[in-house]
Amino acid sequence: MPAPGPPLGMLAELTHRCPLQCPYCSNPVDLLKSDAELDTDSWLEVFTQAADLGILQVHLSGGEPALRQDLEALVACLAERGVYTNLITAAVTLSEQRIADLAAAGLDHVQISFQGTNPETTELISHYKGAHEKKLRAARWVRDAGLPLTVNAPIHRCNFDQVEQFVDLALELDADRLEIANVQYYGWAYLNRTALLPGPEEVARQAVFVEDARERLTGILNIDFVTPDYYAEYPKPCMGGWGNDAMAIMPDGTVLPCHAAQTITSLNFDRATDRPLAEIWNNSDAFERFRGTEWMQEPCRSCPRKDLDFGGCRCQALALTGDAAATDPACIKSPNHDALRRMATRASETGSGELIYRRIGSQGEPVA
Repeated sequence: MPAPGPPLGMLAELTHRCPLQCPYCSNPVDLLKSDAELDTDSWLEVFTQAADLGILQVHLSGGEPALRQDLEALVACLAERGVYTNLITAAVTLSEQRIADLAAAGLDHVQISFQGTNPETTELISHYKGAHEKKLRAARWVRDAGLPLTVNAPIHRCNFDQVEQFVDLALELDADRLEIANVQYYGWAYLNRTALLPGPEEVARQAVFVEDARERLTGILNIDFVTPDYYAEYPKPCMGGWGNDAMAIMPDGTVLPCHAAQTITSLNFDRATDRPLAEIWNNSDAFERFRGTEWMQEPCRSCPRKDLDFGGCRCQALALTGDAAATDPACIKSPNHDALRRMATRASETGSGELIYRRIGSQGEPVA
């Protein structure tokens, strides 16, 4: 196998702490506490190595990254090396001064998640009083600071009827980009899939509306649309392919080919505090395991799409088939595709409405 090229992007999950308790969160169910997080100097070293490795953009995420009091210092470190920084935030803890300070440190972009287009839906999903109003204020402060803004709209059964209103919201906030992101069922979302999965007809209606809105708002608002894998015909090229052009780093410094990779318990993952980042990227067993195409089984091995979608998501393959090397069941060529579609449709029609809220230490148990 040829040596991998340098990674282009990094998802840095600075913390698993978050004031919100969204049941669709892609963080692992076994969330890390604050005492497991890398300290400031360790993150600065990670980001210095990332820049040396050739990474061009870092997405600062969590949990809620703004809970890190050293966030400005981390942004400044990356800005000094010319690395593009995107803050992915729930925004409820941000003040106008904090946003101005982050902009002064060199932050390039802010992405704010909205759980609904009204206070009732936002509070139902986030389990946080006053969240909607705080997000609206923060979004306006972001634009006042001269920073580009993305409105992220995670879509599921509880808010699928608000897609049109999300477009209106993004326009009202002068956002540059709107991401209509149907929830992908990993982490907490997987636990809540029977409560969150919309039906195929609902997803189809979304797609028609979004396509029309894209055309109508060309040059005004950039709209991305992420279809739920359970209703796709072909899988997405997760992270651009396993170990192909991106990596994720957990709060404790664990380096992953994708943010959900730790669900594949047969793999051993290195920490950036124990081994140089370049060595992990180029030579670690975890990154090599599903890199390229030689590992593939049929029908992926002989499929002309194998260099487009790389067999789909390894974590989803494991969750749905028990085999991380299997063809992602989201693919129409998978022998498990029809069963997945039937399961999703059945869950959307008969699933429980009870939500299991994300909380450190809850281990996936319902939260009152």
